[in-house]
Amino acid sequence: MEPDFLPINGTDYIEFYVGNAKQASLFYQHCFGFELVAYAGPETGVKDRASYVLQQHKIRFVVTTSLQPDSEISEHLRKHGDGVKVLALWVDDATKSFKETVLRGAEVAFEPKTIKDEYGEVVLSGIKTFGETIHTFVERKKYKGAFMPGFKAVKSSFAPTSIGLKHVDHCVGNVELGHMNKWVKFYEDVMGFKLLITFDDKDISTEYSALMSKVVSNGNGYIKFPINEPAKGKKKSQIEEYLDFYKGAGVQHIAIATDDIFQTVGELKKRGVEFLHVPDSYYTEVIERVGKINEDYKELQKLNILIDRDEEGYLLQIFSKPLQDRPTLFFEIIERNGAKSFGKGNFKALFEAIEHEQELRGNL
Repeated sequence: MEPDFLPINGTDYIEFYVGNAKQASLFYQHCFGFELVAYAGPETGVKDRASYVLQQHKIRFVVTTSLQPDSEISEHLRKHGDGVKVLALWVDDATKSFKETVLRGAEVAFEPKTIKDEYGEVVLSGIKTFGETIHTFVERKKYKGAFMPGFKAVKSSFAPTSIGLKHVDHCVGNVELGHMNKWVKFYEDVMGFKLLITFDDKDISTEYSALMSKVVSNGNGYIKFPINEPAKGKKKSQIEEYLDFYKGAGVQHIAIATDDIFQTVGELKKRGVEFLHVPDSYYTEVIERVGKINEDYKELQKLNILIDRDEEGYLLQIFSKPLQDRPTLFFEIIERNGAKSFGKGNFKALFEAIEHEQELRGNL
């Protein structure tokens, strides 16, 4: 077996470009139980933007807004609305990660640079991926501060309670028709990922719409990226709707792991987070398909949580409605009980639920 030329320790952070970072940071604190840990802006010597770093267990979100009307951030926002700009990967050597991927054909986002403050140094480098999304390689073994140089540690007077979100399970990208294989090949050739699983339009379709999906994963399995593209159907698929509103390829959803989906989802609903609704008929059929599980089906039905099984176990999952006004980015909450898969048995029910929302928006 050849050595992994791009060892990745996990997701370092996910950065969102948003219209109002101060308000977005309160949204993630209040609704999702994240803690505010660091801030960068005019008060820390950063003149063109404001960024808030939010953390819960191993998950780190950065919400960033521009302070200038003609910046790259403002342009991104004008075109795409609120969305994910950076999927940052935690590595031991950001310079080597950059060189290895560029050597294999990655397009440069920015060259390796070292940033320093009194807490040490962080090395960053960046490559481009689908749409205007970038991967930033983050090397922080010589850093002891709250996040990275340019940020100061802060605490909010609002003390959020954690709702049990543990780590990023996977991030899904939506790409244009005919582009899925190109990006799968990019992850295989440029980043050394392996193709984990393929879903075609027979797996993922309803009466009206369909899509294709392939899942790529890095060597240790810490990073998994399903890549979706639309497939031909009678009406507009959710992927096409996303591409229309996001104005191009981008991150469709972030799946976040929990050890107790009842507690997490119950708390999210209490705090006003809305989820897609599957009909009660789903629960009559699912018992036959999935069989015995530790949870009570009636309790799962009350919270509208979906269940699926593979050879290794089962999983419980639920999908939020879009987190912003454009029907683009949403979250998935997932609890794995041995299962390594992505809920193939739920695709039809999930898509019908999405189509119902599309219809309300007049976009089906």
